[in-house]
Amino acid sequence: MGEVKGFLKYDRLEVSKENVDSRIIHFNEFTKELTEDELKLQGARCMDCGIPFCQSGCPVDNLIPEWNDLVYKNKWDDAAKRLLSTNNFPEFTGRVCPAPCENSCVLDINTPAVTIKNIEKSIIEKAFENGLIKPNLSIVRTGKNIAIVGSGPAGLSAADQLNKLGHSITVFEKNEVIGGLLALGIPDFKLEKNIVERRIQIMQAEGVEFKTKTEIGVDKTLSELKDEYDAIILCGGAEQPRDLPIIGRALKGVHYAMDFLKQQNRRNENRDFSEEVISARDKNVVVIGGGDTGSDCIGTSIRQGAKSVLNLELLPQLPKVRSAVNPWPEWAFVDRVSTSHEEGCKREFSVLSKEFMGSKNIIQKIKIVRVEFENPDPKTGRRNMVEIPDSEFEVEADLVLLAMGFTGPVKNNLIHEMDIKLNDRNNIATDNNFMTNIDGIFAAGDMRRGQSLVVWAINEGRAVAASVDDYLK
Repeated sequence: MGEVKGFLKYDRLEVSKENVDSRIIHFNEFTKELTEDELKLQGARCMDCGIPFCQSGCPVDNLIPEWNDLVYKNKWDDAAKRLLSTNNFPEFTGRVCPAPCENSCVLDINTPAVTIKNIEKSIIEKAFENGLIKPNLSIVRTGKNIAIVGSGPAGLSAADQLNKLGHSITVFEKNEVIGGLLALGIPDFKLEKNIVERRIQIMQAEGVEFKTKTEIGVDKTLSELKDEYDAIILCGGAEQPRDLPIIGRALKGVHYAMDFLKQQNRRNENRDFSEEVISARDKNVVVIGGGDTGSDCIGTSIRQGAKSVLNLELLPQLPKVRSAVNPWPEWAFVDRVSTSHEEGCKREFSVLSKEFMGSKNIIQKIKIVRVEFENPDPKTGRRNMVEIPDSEFEVEADLVLLAMGFTGPVKNNLIHEMDIKLNDRNNIATDNNFMTNIDGIFAAGDMRRGQSLVVWAINEGRAVAASVDDYLK
């Protein structure tokens, strides 16, 4: 490394953020990046570890120590080439990845980790600024054509990899815009959509064909697709939201989180939608679910002008630091306060929603009970949840957003028509080469893996691309 003792000399430095009062009046990204000199010193904190655990913590195996060192040496173009050798879209992961690499950084044993995520984003943005990221057409074409169903991060990374290998790629997207979760699910304040469009334009210039408003299983059958293409990859995501079937679920004002988030993303891009308008303005909003999607709902509700926002989480609040049973370099199960939480919401942990209450078919309140979890069963390891006696209470709710995760792909005609088999987790079953029970049809991303991170979807897309290439050979 360029400065072996840099980790002893320099403290971790975070990006600065626009203050809460000014950032909640718009939907744009609100971080201010570090200067080149500051980033150089952050790269110098990388320790020249004997075993770089950060790489094993990264789902796409980023060559993190290498590009940290290159940033320290001011070799930005070389750093970008290293970064792009393992990650097709670092401009996405540099914004929305929770950075498991930093949890695995050796420094994180007892001091703040290297700011890997911030450095990653800065490398790729500087590469765009310097004109390094531009269309690079494949010289040779194989004559093989591949259909990819779904244009989220898994579908896009598979398309990018296979196109670079010379295959002809067509990506089918049921929505009016390319990008899947990146375009419609993640709020602009975390990922502005011009960042996604910038990458799509490059892929189009490189020869990838995108077809929007084409739902496979509805507008075109999977069997028709199989007759036309040499291979098919299913990357439709895990879009079936987990429901909360309690009394009052049918009341007006109870919605799935993703329906709410998609509407706002469409508003931001001046896109039309035909669904019932879901708005948080002047309402008491209750978000059920304490994960990233719940956090996105909180930030969006605040920007829409909610009267109040309450976040309910079934599980207990996590500790501020790792527990003894959660040692480094595992993912740290600690309480993370998101930027949306900072913007003004109340959080309740270890609570179970019992009943949605309302009048004239409109939600007004939620009946809630506090719960606790018993010690793990010595045989199964499971912890039973029990309600705490006399702990019920009610909260006002004019809008309820269900952000409790997803249960797998939507079980529609895309899956049923050719009887594609599912695994015991209700996801599409594949062999070790990502192929389904139908020869020539593959699956990857959340549709195969289950709900996960954008960076894992990119990993899946790269892996299935290698398997499809082998199959076509």
